[in-house]
Amino acid sequence: MNTRYEIIVGNRSRLGTIIAAALYLCVCGCAVGPKYQRPAVAPPAAYKEPLPSGWKEAQPQDGKLRGKWWEVFHDPDLNALEDQVSVTNQNVLAAEAQYRAAKYAVRIARTALFPTVSTAPTITDSRSPSNFSAGGQVSSTSGVRNIYNLPFSSSYELDVWGSIRRSLAQTTANAQVTAADLENARLLYHAALAQDYFQLHGLDGDEQLLTNTVDSYREYLDLTRNRYRGGVASQGDVAQAETQLETTRAQLVDIGVQRAQLEHAIAILIGKPPAEFSIPPAPIRSAPPQIPVGMPSTLLERRPDIAAAERQVAAANEQIGITRAALYPTFAFAASTGLERSNFLNWLTWPSRFWSIGPQLGQVLFDTGRRHIQIDQAQAAYDATAANYRQSVLNAFQQVEDNLSALRILEQEAKIQDAAVKASRQSVAIATAQYKGGVVSYLQVITSQTIALQDERAALDILTRRMVASVGLIEALGGGWDTSQLPDRGSMLAMGN
Repeated sequence: MNTRYEIIVGNRSRLGTIIAAALYLCVCGCAVGPKYQRPAVAPPAAYKEPLPSGWKEAQPQDGKLRGKWWEVFHDPDLNALEDQVSVTNQNVLAAEAQYRAAKYAVRIARTALFPTVSTAPTITDSRSPSNFSAGGQVSSTSGVRNIYNLPFSSSYELDVWGSIRRSLAQTTANAQVTAADLENARLLYHAALAQDYFQLHGLDGDEQLLTNTVDSYREYLDLTRNRYRGGVASQGDVAQAETQLETTRAQLVDIGVQRAQLEHAIAILIGKPPAEFSIPPAPIRSAPPQIPVGMPSTLLERRPDIAAAERQVAAANEQIGITRAALYPTFAFAASTGLERSNFLNWLTWPSRFWSIGPQLGQVLFDTGRRHIQIDQAQAAYDATAANYRQSVLNAFQQVEDNLSALRILEQEAKIQDAAVKASRQSVAIATAQYKGGVVSYLQVITSQTIALQDERAALDILTRRMVASVGLIEALGGGWDTSQLPDRGSMLAMGN
């Protein structure tokens, strides 16, 4: 009894030492590898392009774009269409599913911080030959043996060098990349819908103008025919009037091609087949609204594509730590226990128990420099993602500047074009009066009408381009999103998400 007691005490003492050592390594373990710092980017103090007239630079909380940014256009029909994008657009739904998959990957990575337990119960029958030799003696009997085994095994790797923690951090950063990609997809398709919407209604303005022009040209044709019958006009004047009328009618019909394509594109953006969707004609009536631009420094926090690029840099930084941790030995514990018996009735009894426990040490002794090369590879990948991040920032500033310049220049052009429209209308009135008085030929009337039509179509085109550029500016500014909306690890690990 005393001897057995001493052995048990000795085993328990060894087990306590093992557990104490494990706890020490867990507490004192450190994460090898570089500490992450966002790549340095120096934004300009101000945008190069001045704001359009009447606009002012937005202060931090002064009219900041939020949520449903398309509501700044005060168009109920546009609002109704935009609300469907996040619900039925298949590309947005695909991005949302990718984000959910990335969240599950975070939960999977977290399980590596805990032990794993497995079991593989077996019931086997075996027969030994009658002349089987065991221990120098030949058995003269043979028979079938039944073995009932109910084992449980557990393994746990100590995260001494932070490899597991860095893998979890990397997976979290990758999930944040997909979250930012989801927001970027929403912004992209919301903006595409708004731009298609304004281009379509810009064509409606063209269609209305050409319809009115066709009616006017038909009246001029009747006038010319009457003058021809009266011997005042020539057959050439009638032919010119007919040519002008039919040419304009052809332009009117041609508008239907692009309008149909835009209508089909909007249907796809809201997840509907084109056959089930239509938009009634409605020319653009209002000028683009003022967009709160803000300071250039805030752009880094407002663009989801920049956030995605920055999170990719963070993930690449964690990979460097993971590869460096491979240089050091791994520490793990393995334990097994269970019940084993050759008799089913006595299988699930205390004397049938068995167990084992012990630490494991793993270390690669020679790999021809493979791990060091992998570290260099991870560093190169980090440098590439950091360069991509800085390029994303530069692209963002370019897009803002492009749309600011477009809005400013188009506003100036609109004022000049409006003056040209007014002058061309007056020119048509004068030419018509002179033609009726027999002072000029009908060619002068046609020339004035052609110029007037071109000017009015140009004015409508400028208005459409201004609306499209205003949407482009909102998209370039991030659509009211900011990095505070990126999910953290805790929200991704919550079971309710």
